[in-house]
Amino acid sequence: MSFFQAIQTTLRTQQQPLTAGLRRGFATNIGSVSTTAAALKLKSGQTFQGQSFGSQQSTFGEAVFTTSLVGYPESMTDPSYTGQILVFTQPLIGNYGVPGQIQDQYGLSKYFESDKIQVQGIVVNDYATHYSHWTAVESLGEWCKRHDVPAISGVDTRAITQLLRDQGSTLAQLAVGDDAASTTTTAFPDPNTENLVAKVSTKVPLHYNPQGDVKIAVIDCGVKQNILRCLTERGAQVTVLPWNYDFNQAKDQFDGLFISNGPGSPSTCTETVQHLRTAIDHWNKPIFGICMGNLLLGMAAGLDVYKLPFGNRGHNQPALHVDTGLCYITSQNHGYALQDKVMPKGWKKMFVNANDGSNEGIQHESKPIFSVQFHPEAKGGPQDTEYLFDNFLGHVRAMKSASYNTAADQQQQQQHASAFA
Repeated sequence: MSFFQAIQTTLRTQQQPLTAGLRRGFATNIGSVSTTAAALKLKSGQTFQGQSFGSQQSTFGEAVFTTSLVGYPESMTDPSYTGQILVFTQPLIGNYGVPGQIQDQYGLSKYFESDKIQVQGIVVNDYATHYSHWTAVESLGEWCKRHDVPAISGVDTRAITQLLRDQGSTLAQLAVGDDAASTTTTAFPDPNTENLVAKVSTKVPLHYNPQGDVKIAVIDCGVKQNILRCLTERGAQVTVLPWNYDFNQAKDQFDGLFISNGPGSPSTCTETVQHLRTAIDHWNKPIFGICMGNLLLGMAAGLDVYKLPFGNRGHNQPALHVDTGLCYITSQNHGYALQDKVMPKGWKKMFVNANDGSNEGIQHESKPIFSVQFHPEAKGGPQDTEYLFDNFLGHVRAMKSASYNTAADQQQQQQHASAFA
């Protein structure tokens, strides 16, 4: 036997158990296949027929699309998607199944962004009935059924995305079974008329990492688990508070304030905006906001909010840092933006979207207050801007250990604020 023949024989011998193991894995990881009809019906009049692979109940919501290639378990459990029917532009969805609900050392969900599926329903082109991943415990279809969330496959998601891009996000029905075949005209309820933030926010204070050296108050407008993780793993003690909690009454208990992401229209959060106006004038400690937090902080500063035609949702949105000209690829999920053509006195733009020019962040010129529209914590997506958590907590610690009673200290405070980016 030649040297090369010996190598080939060895490789074949080693591959046999591996191939057999893969075959056994695929054989045991097969999701259920449904023959039940389903349809996505848009308020604008278009209907897309497909097959159901989730819950057998129909649902209504705002149809939006995401360009994310991976991370469907995280997207579907993101509270910011509450009230929305999510269309995935990535054709193949479900191929790595769904992981189990496992907590990390801080008591936070390791693989999900909340404790349940938040979307109203999902729309995919090709549902992968065969799934394989070392963390998977069930198929995407089984997961949707268990949470009573409808799902449709076999539709032209590219055509749907082009419609939503050209005509804007629209209300829709994800109809299953007899509802899919029905031609009866129905009303399309608008979830954005509800206070969705109140729906997803905690009702009682929650505490994480009590050994932390700085205390951060998190106003929960629909906070993602990975945001809390980014704070706790950097040594912060975190208290999660309801969306309308007046944190100004307890400001001496905390070293910093964080305003989270959340679903729906920011116009429903007038109480939070009023509390933020007071905090801007009297908090005198670092404030950091993400996504909905950026909108609410901007409204408190005096900016208006407008609805984007189809929103920015995906893991590939370019955000340009105004002061340095650096461009970061960011994870985003929002349908509203700040009107920043004229900035209020004392405020400046921090980031802008390199694609559509929409606002991606604001910053106070003399106080340690800033916010961004994108998600530095990602999950999934790029982590290029996760340093913002380091900057925020760095200034929290610096201000905690310093006194700001003299003019020199006030100058130092302004230097801290200008160094946020």
